[in-house]
Amino acid sequence: MRELTELALDTAQALKSSYADIRIVRIDKEEITVKNGKVEAISSNQSQGFGIRVIVSGAWGFASSSKLDKEEVKATTALAVKIAQASAQLKKKDVLLTPVEKIVDSYKTRVEIDPFTIPLGRKVDLLLKADELMRKEKEIKVSEATMDFFKEKQIFASTEGSYIEQEIIESGAGIVATAVREGEFQTRSFPNSFRGHFATRGYEFIESMDLVENAERVASEARQLLYADPCPSMTTTLILDGNQLALQVHESIGHPIELDRVLGTEADYAGASFLTLDKLNDLQYGSDIVNVNADATLEGGLGSFGYDDEGVPSQRVQIIKDGLFVGYLTSRETASVLDQTSNGAMRADGWNRIPLIRMTNINLEPGEWTLEDMIADTDEGIYMDTNRSWSIDDKRLNFQFGTEIAWEIKNGKRTRMLKDANYTGITPEFWNSCDAIANKNYWVIWGTPNCGKGRPGQVAHVGHGTSPARFRNVRIGIK
Repeated sequence: MRELTELALDTAQALKSSYADIRIVRIDKEEITVKNGKVEAISSNQSQGFGIRVIVSGAWGFASSSKLDKEEVKATTALAVKIAQASAQLKKKDVLLTPVEKIVDSYKTRVEIDPFTIPLGRKVDLLLKADELMRKEKEIKVSEATMDFFKEKQIFASTEGSYIEQEIIESGAGIVATAVREGEFQTRSFPNSFRGHFATRGYEFIESMDLVENAERVASEARQLLYADPCPSMTTTLILDGNQLALQVHESIGHPIELDRVLGTEADYAGASFLTLDKLNDLQYGSDIVNVNADATLEGGLGSFGYDDEGVPSQRVQIIKDGLFVGYLTSRETASVLDQTSNGAMRADGWNRIPLIRMTNINLEPGEWTLEDMIADTDEGIYMDTNRSWSIDDKRLNFQFGTEIAWEIKNGKRTRMLKDANYTGITPEFWNSCDAIANKNYWVIWGTPNCGKGRPGQVAHVGHGTSPARFRNVRIGIK
């Protein structure tokens, strides 16, 4: 592989590229779905190829191929150069990359059990057992259990002398029960919705989830929701569980801090950002207890890695400090706008996609409260758990989220179960209303394996460390 990377870089330089990098990537995926007592789907696939970026005459060019041989590497590199030459005819300004150290290194996810070594039958048996227990509830009409595994091996090399090898392993699983009665259906998921919970860990992570042990409770709650009262519409105190708060962080903090969105160079797929450059170090994003960081170094986080796809080391960066907005996610190119160096947020969805600024682990730092004390300190409010739906505008300002389940809080106690719960808000107002955050004992790095961005679309795997938090004067329901 080193011979191929050297050939690509030498070819790029011979064709007058001022910079070039190459990524050789192999991805293995396995997905298992069990539904209503039967194995519905098992898929196992592999993808391998390379992508090369070049800068010629101050403009980018990119090309890729699945054929790993010398002639193809030379031809693909030449194509990337031609694309850059064409792009240079329409450029508004030259590409400027902030400096990065030459790095020769390797990185590998630390796992106890490689999930790809576990027999398929053992995985399926676990899912079938959880599925069977959910169907013990009479009104459960759809039960589903899933597992997903991902392994990426990558070599990165650049004309600046870096040569980095990485291996990232991810594991995830979840269960879902859907209860039906008289045309109504209600769903409960565990540990999270949308195929569950994910981490850069091995099969030991699946075993730690206790899917089987939670199956009957999940099904029971789905059934109970059929008979629960609808969530009322009002303005009240809202307590969000950590898994719902993770999505809140993702949509109303993670996306708007991507600097390419702010600069308008990546706005096609899901909009731009309200966080214009004048707001840096000036906007009071949240209350003074709100502290948010972007940390790609966290062991086990789904947004963790050794180096991004520009060869920049993983980092911990402060985004919000005591409520004040203090940082963006950047690339080598966009960081120059801020007179900074890249904080390592460029990643691509495979070998045939260009890197984009993507979230790493965007974390709401824990506070001092216990969840029990937070509830006891709340005279009236709603406690919401597990995302069901989300919607946010193209500037990441106005949002509405729905959850699978909620409970009423009265006089400091969690009382009746509620269904069809949702809440709305405006991003800075919402985060400024935060007056309590649970402590580190409740803090979990929730994995989000389906973050979309870019044209053609790319899916990133990101993480969000959160613990439950309380927000005052939030609009609940639909008025």
